[in-house]
Amino acid sequence: MGFLNASSSFTRFRITDDIPKELWGQIPEKLKQFGFKEIEDTADERGWGWVCFDDMLDPWWRAAPPEKGSYITFSLRLDTRRLSAAVIKKHLALALRDEEARNKDQGKKFISRARKTELKEQVKLKLMARTLPVPAEFNVVWNMQTNDVYFASTQSKVVDLFTDYFTLTFDLHLEELTPYSLALRLLGEEIQPRLDAVEPTSFA
Repeated sequence: MGFLNASSSFTRFRITDDIPKELWGQIPEKLKQFGFKEIEDTADERGWGWVCFDDMLDPWWRAAPPEKGSYITFSLRLDTRRLSAAVIKKHLALALRDEEARNKDQGKKFISRARKTELKEQVKLKLMARTLPVPAEFNVVWNMQTNDVYFASTQSKVVDLFTDYFTLTFDLHLEELTPYSLALRLLGEEIQPRLDAVEPTSFA
């Protein structure tokens, strides 16, 4: 998902920490340090990291720098391998059948629960290695003047991943700007009692 699409959903944050002056010059290197690394040659289920805003295949910012006027722009790339439950079930059944045949030759009558769990993990790893990960890109726009950060997703799990990885990368914490917090920010703290008295309206 991206801000260059015809429409976009996004989550807005503000940085709650004071930003050291030296950080601005370090941002390009920090983005590269925590840049995306391919997982196609691994059996990892997920891989993520920062990439160039202009090219999701560029974790080195060769296509364009992250600085764009008074903004820092980059993207979170998240690659995920998705295995069908039916595929896992099929290959696990085949693995169990082979295991039963080996047990029969060895005079064993059943497969232990621990062995079944082990076989399932082996099957998943084998299938993961054969499955290409599906890439997804989520744009990030950081206003250097206001220290507001816009993230092109509203999915809770993706938002949590983004905030954690942002903090890990820059040692800065994000606070989501909800309608309530935005109202306080725009109208002042004196409006808080009136906001607290507002009751939700049901449109059902």
